[in-house]
Formats: sequence, structure tokens, C-alpha cells
Amino acid sequence: MEHRIVGPGPYRATKLWNETVELFRARMPLRKHRCRFKSYEHCFTAVEAVDWLHELLRCSQNFGPEVTRKQTVQLLKKFLKNHVIEDIKGKWGQEDFEDNSHLYRFPPSSPLKPYPKKPSYQKDVIKFPEWNDPPPGTSQENIPVRPVVMNSEMWYKRHSIAIGEVPACRLVHRRQLTEANVEEIWKSMTLSYLQKILGLHSLEEVLDSKLVNSKFIIHNVYSVSKQGVVILDDKSKELPHWVLSAMKCLANWPNCADLKQPMYLGFEKDVFKTIADYYSHLREPLLTFHLFDAFVSVLGLLQKEKMAVEAFQICCLFLPPENRRKLQLLMRMMARLCLNKEMPPLCDGVGTRTLMVQTFSHCILCSKDDVDLDELLAARLVTFLMDNYQEILKVPVALQTSIEERVAHLRRVQFQKSYPEVYQQRFPTPESETLLFPEKPKPRPQLLMWALKKPFQPFQRTRSFRM
Repeated sequence: MEHRIVGPGPYRATKLWNETVELFRARMPLRKHRCRFKSYEHCFTAVEAVDWLHELLRCSQNFGPEVTRKQTVQLLKKFLKNHVIEDIKGKWGQEDFEDNSHLYRFPPSSPLKPYPKKPSYQKDVIKFPEWNDPPPGTSQENIPVRPVVMNSEMWYKRHSIAIGEVPACRLVHRRQLTEANVEEIWKSMTLSYLQKILGLHSLEEVLDSKLVNSKFIIHNVYSVSKQGVVILDDKSKELPHWVLSAMKCLANWPNCADLKQPMYLGFEKDVFKTIADYYSHLREPLLTFHLFDAFVSVLGLLQKEKMAVEAFQICCLFLPPENRRKLQLLMRMMARLCLNKEMPPLCDGVGTRTLMVQTFSHCILCSKDDVDLDELLAARLVTFLMDNYQEILKVPVALQTSIEERVAHLRRVQFQKSYPEVYQQRFPTPESETLLFPEKPKPRPQLLMWALKKPFQPFQRTRSFRM
């Protein structure tokens, strides 16, 4: 039974859970074991389960080689809780699984998780204002008119309009492309771009478009520093100064320019613990709860790295600016720590890269509901982020250019309908250009002197030259 790749789409976490359960039940080796002078058929030890499942997860393209043995034990604890496995006496329901020689077996049937029923999100159809539509609350009948004293000339004009000689005047309201219209264009085109990359017919079951804030998108595109980091308008949402100083200290280790306190043995471990404590106490993960399904869905594109980077770029534009800034600074520190060969070990027995993933995965991606695979999925995402954070946290240039061209086109159409005569003078049509600039007769090419000469002819003998 081959391990298939679960691509992007709704309920991807549930699909991965069911796929892993089916593979574990179908391919886990079972044999006879003895325990306390008694033999048990078709069972396995906890160590055997951890070894086999760990290798399965590391070889799977859905999870990757970064899966640790500790994460595998955590998954087996959830298997025991959900009655995917049971101990040799038939007990289950608690997460007391340990990496030891205790015996376990499969129940007659392991329940698969049903797909959650989520409310279908209705698509917001963006309706741009029509130029002939009056603003709300106004109509032709409610236009205030001042009483006019009639004279012979006024009477003649009204009489001519009544009998159809002169067309009646109609009040035309000029509409403008408002800031709200521009924000809706950014939101609509960004969602459409993400849907195209994921190859889905709809984003309804992946993302609630009502929770996507267009102001966040625009801010994350334009309010950035030269290094590409978001600049916040509200300084109270910045990282605390002591956290920012600690992150700079580790990112630039051992050259800490602004470090005023004396260093001691294990100083770098205490600084790292300070940063980890701050991020672990955030009320919400940096990628937010309502974007969990969107980011998990994008994980199905990791086999196509370029498409995955583009999809992550767009999803990160949906983040609140303060979350995006914290994520940018954190990923930059994590990447530098992994590449810094002068950094002492921050945890005994654990590599720096593995430590970064284990420490910050939960504060970056986490589900509000109970998702059994959220730890493995978060580790997979954070690993990809560390390797590609510079590209992922950039503004997608192609999307920005496309939206700006769309807004410029709509404003040009607005100007054309509001001031047709001025537009015709500034931007003439091909017909008006023909009238203004008639085609001039093409000049004939000049004849050169060498063109009048006959071509060279070879000498021909005649009768007069005969001897």
C-alpha cells in the first residue's frame, strides 16, 4: 500500500489522519510476544511501533524527514486515546503511551475521523458602481426646484421640450472610485489569485473570506522598510524592547553591539528561554486561527516549491501587520541561529535546527479546535519557512502589478465617463487620430547616380574584328 500525497484542499488534516491510520493498521508488523509467562498473538511493543511509525512519517512527503521520535510518540498517544490501538488487555482512552516494551494490538476496527461539517461561506460578489446609477437616497423626482417666474422665452423652451423639438435634460451623477472600492479590488483579486494557485473551484471550505481584511493586505504591501519588514502605525503593538534586544543578541551572536550586561556561562541559553517564553504565551498563533486551514492546504504543494512559495506569500498578506512583523523578525532570528557555527548548543542533545522547530512550531501554527496532527503539520510548515523565509515574506510582485494596473484602468474609465471631451483630447481614439493627423503621402526614394548606369557587360566580338 503506497503512501499517497494529500494535495491542497479542504479537510486536509482529517485526510492525513485517516491516511496515516490506514497505513499503520495495514503495514505495521505483528508477531507473537511473551509477557509475564503468557504468550500473546498478533501484537507489537511500544518501541516497535515508535520505530516503524517514525520511519513511515520521515519517508512520507506529507510530513518530511524533520519528524522527531518525540513527535512520533505524541502521535501514538493520540492513537491510543482515539482507540486506533489498545493495550494487550483492551485498555484505551488515555494518553499514557510510552516508548517502552509494553504490548499493544489493534482493535477489530479503528474508527476513522469523519469530515467536519463547516458552514459554507457565501461568496461576496463585488459590485462596482454603475456610472448612471444615482447615489442612494436621491432620485429624479426628489430634486429640489426653485419656483421660476415665467416669461415668453422660458415658456417657448418648455413648450419645445414638451412637443419633442428639444431633448429633455437629465441629471447625471458622477461617481468616483472610492477608497472602499480599491480595498475590495485588492481583496477580491488576492483571493482569486490564491484560488488559482491552489487549483480549487472555491475557497469556501478553506478560508472564510469575510474574515480577510483588505486593509491588512494593503498595509503589508506598502508599509514596509528597506529590509522588507512591516512598519506598524500603532507602536503599542510592537515587540517589547527587551524581547527585541534578546532576538538581536542571538541573531548577531557573538557580535552583540547593544549588549550592556556581562555574559556568563549559559548566558545564551537564558536569552533563548526569554524569547521562547514570550512567544509561547501569545493569545493566538502568529498565523492566526482562522487561517489554519488555508496554510495546511498550501502544505500540499510542497512538492512544487515555486507554487508553494507563491501561495504562502499570499496567505501571509492576510495576516494582521503586527503578526506579520513578529513572524518576520522571528524567522530571521531562527534562520541565522541555524547557520551560525559559533553559537554554542542551546539545548543538550538537540540540534539547533530541531530545537527551533520544536520550540516555535506551536506559536506559529496551531488550530483552535482539537486537530490531532497539528504538531506534525506545524513542524512541516516551520521547516519550510526557515528554508524559504526571505522569498515567502516578500510582497508578490506579479500580484501587486496586476492589481495596480486594474485600479489604474478603472480610474481611467471613470475619467473617461466623467469628462468625455477632455479624455478625447488627451487620449484620442484611432478614428480621431486619423482626422487630426491625416496620413501623409510617402516620399519616393531618391535615385542614385550609380542606379542610372547600365550594368557591366562582357566584350562581344563582331565581324569587323575578324582577320
